[in-house]
Amino acid sequence: MDVDSVRKDFPTVRKGLGIYLDSACQSLRPDSVIAAVDEYYGEYPACGGRSVHSMATQVSIAVDETRERLASFFGTDDPSCYVFTKNCTEGLNTAAFGLGLRRGDVVVTTDAEHNSNHVPWLHLSERMGVGRRLARSAPDGRFDMEAFKECMGHDVRVVSVQHCNNVTGCTVPVREVAEVAHDFGATVVVDGAQAAPHVPVDLERLEVDVYCMSIHKMLGPTGMGVMYGRREVLESMGPLMLGGGTVGLATADGYNLAPVPERFEAGLHNYAGIVGTRAALDYLSRIGMDEIERWDRTLMRRILSNLEDVRNLRPVGPTDPDARGGVFSFNIDGLNAHDIAMMADSMAGIMIRSGMHCAHPFYTSQGVDGSARASVYLYNSLEEIDRFTDTVRHIAEVFGD
Repeated sequence: MDVDSVRKDFPTVRKGLGIYLDSACQSLRPDSVIAAVDEYYGEYPACGGRSVHSMATQVSIAVDETRERLASFFGTDDPSCYVFTKNCTEGLNTAAFGLGLRRGDVVVTTDAEHNSNHVPWLHLSERMGVGRRLARSAPDGRFDMEAFKECMGHDVRVVSVQHCNNVTGCTVPVREVAEVAHDFGATVVVDGAQAAPHVPVDLERLEVDVYCMSIHKMLGPTGMGVMYGRREVLESMGPLMLGGGTVGLATADGYNLAPVPERFEAGLHNYAGIVGTRAALDYLSRIGMDEIERWDRTLMRRILSNLEDVRNLRPVGPTDPDARGGVFSFNIDGLNAHDIAMMADSMAGIMIRSGMHCAHPFYTSQGVDGSARASVYLYNSLEEIDRFTDTVRHIAEVFGD
């Protein structure tokens, strides 16, 4: 991958507005995505799927083309299996509340899930008596297949796991999990927010039932997510919201649901976001997801190598860079995570995240208040990584306990 060429495509990088290492929260956007959004607002800012005039037709075509791009990008054949949401969280909630779980049904998750894949199931447990089992992670944060298997039983209706962890960077072997879950007749839901931007995802090969992602982590606009579902699963699910676009016909006394995917897409779409999604997928396809995964690994190896002898530094998760994806979380003895992030920004213009990263159960189970987190992507350079690690070393040696 020609990183120098890639970096020229991102306005904030060209302008030298700092070193952005917060892509696990949301990514930067290239010129082509920004231009696509501008084109929608400037050339055809209409509503798709309702009006029949020429501008509206152009929007409807763009929506259909984006679904087709999604199907191609994720290795599936049916574009109508892709539901537009505003983020991964909405997709996960749609699955949680739409699968028709009842008292006595059991959901299996892990102890390291993002709140978006934890709190909805917790809510169902508290309000409806749905059972929950947590598969415990290995001490370094890696997924423990044997612990997961011990949670399984014929009362398990849903298995819902992350694909890649947003704190440790550890990847869950989703296909193997799906095979075990399906043997027990369970539906498999996957939080793909951290994996979809960074690794090739072939949904046919993974054999999952529902896969959710945030497009704003994939070079796309904010307020855009996608929920993929196998057609038979989507057709059995109820929508999270009802209203315009979700029904075929409503009378004074009843209604019938619209077909998939429209039944899940209440109200007016984020059309600019959908157009930007298509541009983002095109950009990622030109670079190649294999290349992006390799570059992430190169950057992570550089971070771990540069910091391996730093006194007072405590990585969160495995110290093997090849097991971390694009995320490096850490603490420094004697310092609060927010202090680390603010010092990195003020001293060197380095932007990282700090706190519990919406992974509260992971941290509270360890008695830790959180961590600082640097997350890389295709537009980060080795020089930026060296500046980051030099800054962390300085903070640890001068201010650490």
